[in-house]
Amino acid sequence: MPQLDKLALRNKFFNMDCVQGASEYIQDGVVDLIVTDPPYGIAGDRLDKHYNRKEEFVIDGYVEVPREQYFAFSRAWIQQAARILRPGGSIYIVSGYTNLPDILNALRETNLREVNHIIWKYNFWVYTRRKYVSSHYHILYYVKPGGQVTFNTFCRFGPDERDTDGRSLNYRDREDVWVINREYKPGKPKNKNELPVELLKKMILYSSNEADLVCDLFLGSFSTAKVAIGLNRYACGFELNAQAFAYQQAETEKIAPGSLLSTSRVRQPSLWQNQGKPWHEDEKKRLLEEYLALRAEGLSKKAAIEALSPRYGRGYFSILNVLKSEGV
Repeated sequence: MPQLDKLALRNKFFNMDCVQGASEYIQDGVVDLIVTDPPYGIAGDRLDKHYNRKEEFVIDGYVEVPREQYFAFSRAWIQQAARILRPGGSIYIVSGYTNLPDILNALRETNLREVNHIIWKYNFWVYTRRKYVSSHYHILYYVKPGGQVTFNTFCRFGPDERDTDGRSLNYRDREDVWVINREYKPGKPKNKNELPVELLKKMILYSSNEADLVCDLFLGSFSTAKVAIGLNRYACGFELNAQAFAYQQAETEKIAPGSLLSTSRVRQPSLWQNQGKPWHEDEKKRLLEEYLALRAEGLSKKAAIEALSPRYGRGYFSILNVLKSEGV
């Protein structure tokens, strides 16, 4: 079977090893976004013994990676990820701390560029007496150079939205420490580790657009695929566990495209509709004339800029920078 292009990969899933599968079935540079949660190499197949979990509803067949093989494993799949990403495409890798150096070292052997090292803090409820409680994962956000990077800065909060203390909600949402709780599904079939929907929605909304192709090299519970389809993207990926694959693929087929859009946080309409757009020379000239006229009427510099902001659909500092560039 020849390697598939972007169109042929839409909602296409493979029950096989991701390194072999990607090399055989995915063309170079056709994936817009990768969001993946690889095995952690910490005996994840026996997590119930470590944490006293009741796992009677967990799907059997979790495939772990021996510690001594973890760097070679990481290098192999990350090289495939770098190959299939389009120039400008993004990748988010969720990792624990035990084998994090192996993933970082594998990334350094590619041309992928680090953007953020995000800390995801979650609720874990593990009681310890002789050490601090582990309650975070690492999320490595990288992009592939050479193309237009998708980052939807205001996809969730507008530039002028504030909390009750007057702080920017957009700024807080884009800080590199995320507090998002895990989800619990008592009495329902599940995989060993499932990423919460809200975590996946955040990554997918910021780093992709509708109709983009989102890939997960370790599908597991198919959470990435389900959320991507629910946000009106397309998905593809790989899962080695035959039991999980059969069950979760059937569940994924039940997801209606775009069904999560109505449950996603929608930014409030902004006064600054031209935020981020380039200034035209005639617009700058008109701004300067109106600014000087307001100053002649007796308005302070701050008051004049604040009066002009809604008129030009731009924030205070955007106008201030133009005035500075004009020598005012």
